[in-house]
Amino acid sequence: EFQEVSSHWLTLPQFHFINLVVITALSSLVRIPVDWLRVQAEKKELQTRNVETELQSLKNQINPHFLFNTLNNLYALTLKKSDMAPQVVLRLSDMMRYMLYECNESQVSIGQEMRYINNYLELERLRYASPSQISIEIDDDLLDHQIAPLLLIPFVENSFKHGMQTSLSESFVRIKAVNDHGKLLFEVVNSKPPSSPGQASPRPQGGVGLSNVKRRLALLYPDHYHLEISDAPDRFTTRLR
Repeated sequence: EFQEVSSHWLTLPQFHFINLVVITALSSLVRIPVDWLRVQAEKKELQTRNVETELQSLKNQINPHFLFNTLNNLYALTLKKSDMAPQVVLRLSDMMRYMLYECNESQVSIGQEMRYINNYLELERLRYASPSQISIEIDDDLLDHQIAPLLLIPFVENSFKHGMQTSLSESFVRIKAVNDHGKLLFEVVNSKPPSSPGQASPRPQGGVGLSNVKRRLALLYPDHYHLEISDAPDRFTTRLR
């Protein structure tokens, strides 16, 4: 009798309806996480493409003013038959090699990034009467650690764009990269030209370079970095941890 009741239950339309509902619900429960994973994968791929696009943009936007100034300085040195001319060519060549080839990797050593910055500083020093206006401090134990390429140079370029004034002896750029309790602390401080009475306040420093690096930081190091920007009357400071 029990078998007859069970067999009869299996033939009821209600059973088939409940069975269909259960199967539909289970398939939905499976499909939801699968769809979520697919969306997350597509989002991650899009973020990766955005990072690559940002990096390519940085590689393509080498400051034309810096390049023109360097070439003009090189031309002047060759006219003087200065022994510095070959060094200028080598430094500029080293910078271009880094941007075009070494930066194709997703990570570079901090030492490579600092070598690029040092070359940049040496070429900028040609423009100023007092090299002591430009200083850099680097912890040696940082050099072998890895970082995203061209992440630091926009801060340095920005400091020269706004901070160094050839007509002012008190202008300065100070750069520091230290190991702060196992974290990279990169700090750039530059002077600001004094504003004359009645002169409009200068526009905030930054521009495309800093906007670009902020986007890359958000994509590459989410919740693992702190960027502090301080705009005081006499100096501008960026501090990246």
